[in-house]
Amino acid sequence: MNGQLLAAAPMEGLTTAVFRRLHHQYFGGTDLYYIPFITPTVEPKFTDRHLKELSPEVNAGIPVVPQLLSNRSADFIWAAKALQDLGYKEVNLNLGCPSGTVVAKGKGSGFLRDLYALERFLDEIFSAGIDIPISIKTRLGWANTEEFGDILNLYKKYPLSLLIVHMRLKTDQYKGEVRKEALLEHLDEIPFPLGVNGDMITTADMIDFSKTFRDPKMLMVGRALMADPALFRKYKGGPAASLEEIKNFTTALFDAYTEAFQNRRNAMMRMKEFWFFQANLFEENPKAFKNIFKSKTEEDFLAAIEEIEAGRPLTDARFGWKKPL
Repeated sequence: MNGQLLAAAPMEGLTTAVFRRLHHQYFGGTDLYYIPFITPTVEPKFTDRHLKELSPEVNAGIPVVPQLLSNRSADFIWAAKALQDLGYKEVNLNLGCPSGTVVAKGKGSGFLRDLYALERFLDEIFSAGIDIPISIKTRLGWANTEEFGDILNLYKKYPLSLLIVHMRLKTDQYKGEVRKEALLEHLDEIPFPLGVNGDMITTADMIDFSKTFRDPKMLMVGRALMADPALFRKYKGGPAASLEEIKNFTTALFDAYTEAFQNRRNAMMRMKEFWFFQANLFEENPKAFKNIFKSKTEEDFLAAIEEIEAGRPLTDARFGWKKPL
């Protein structure tokens, strides 16, 4: 664990500036928050929507790393240089997103299907005079773990500051078990710092991953941090979340989303996404869990949450969102 970084994975719609600010305030323990991907446009300028996540004022006092999603080197290059001008110390390239709308455009994990095009892209961005470190978040491949050897050989040609591996294939989406063996097979070949990502639900899982992958530079967690916002704090020896903390945090989150959206109902819809994971920190209550998503009014929504919270938080979250392949 010496020098190991604990990072919040970028989750579109969930780990936004609103969540990052409040999670950092209430629970701490997170060394880096990766900002959900920004897609740079042909016009070399961040939009107002981009800046709601990227502006230094929004992220003041919070350790963040921006992530870019692109398959056009010119777009990546201007955006990376603009991020440097904003004061960022690292930029992350998204080669992992498995969304159908993303991969259809040859972006995210869709880029892994064409290593020749990816090589041209990487040649161009690494020779463009970008002065901040470039890291990559990747999947093991598109449809077969045997692809990872060729993918890794390509990455080895470049001075990556960090390689973060989500140990699934594009075709896995977020289902099934992570494919640890595929990464372990190539562990000795990786010449740069390694981050591992995928299905660390408890502190015991994090300890196991740390041992299995020989104390990697980074442990990155997404969904389990939504379920148990104190996960990193516990891993560092701190206390589990109290019921009062969870209540205060989720109330503040609801209010902050309301302010951001200027609409209480839209904020409630975002909170439903959050509670899909958060409910797994409490005793299983299928009826109340279902009522969260059936609720049409804020009164019904809050009543369902209150029923779930009556079960008191568990020490560790359940893996309640696991789906088979």
